[in-house]
Amino acid sequence: MPKEQANWSPYDNNGGSCFAVAGADYCVIAADTRMSTGYNILTRDTQKSVNYKCVMASSGFQADVKALQKHLAARHLIYQHQHNKQMSCPAMAQLLSNTLYYKRFFPYYSFNVLGGLDNEGKGCVFTYDAVGSYEKVGYSSQGSGSTLIMPFLDNQLKSPSPLLLPARDAVTPLAEAEAIDLVKTVFASASERDIYTGDKLEIVVINADGIRREYMDLRKD
Repeated sequence: MPKEQANWSPYDNNGGSCFAVAGADYCVIAADTRMSTGYNILTRDTQKSVNYKCVMASSGFQADVKALQKHLAARHLIYQHQHNKQMSCPAMAQLLSNTLYYKRFFPYYSFNVLGGLDNEGKGCVFTYDAVGSYEKVGYSSQGSGSTLIMPFLDNQLKSPSPLLLPARDAVTPLAEAEAIDLVKTVFASASERDIYTGDKLEIVVINADGIRREYMDLRKD
């Protein structure tokens, strides 16, 4: 009998897209609610974002995403008890990087964007790969629709390179309302071409007044 090689994988890619953009005094994070495997839609109403003082949106393998969120929630609770305050967005960004890097030999199959306000009240966005390498940017997208979303954002926003000297601020020049309209436009466009993005869009807006959520319907087929 010829030998057959096993092709089982502990991972699955459940699709979906997430996006974040930072402004002078706000940050907008958005994700769709569809969760798929192959050509099957498992649920049309899954939440891909979780908020602390900042908001993290994730795509990839949803079991790993939930495990990662549970671990971060526990670490954040410990921090609150020890310091009697919530963790800042830059501190959470470093914690997420450390957590992903700690699991680098059997990584969480999740691709994350983290957004919020920094210590000066400016919007900030951090984008990650699966093993914790991260970068502070003005905007970012992860997930199955990111290859459609990022070229459009590069054309519209032209974020300065982090390698420029002297360093330039990465926040986008858009007003908050314009950023929300941009999010709606890019997701409506991505859902037309990406079968793993759709159903409903959850938009989280962070500013000095706090956190608020908006929703918009996307394609359901």
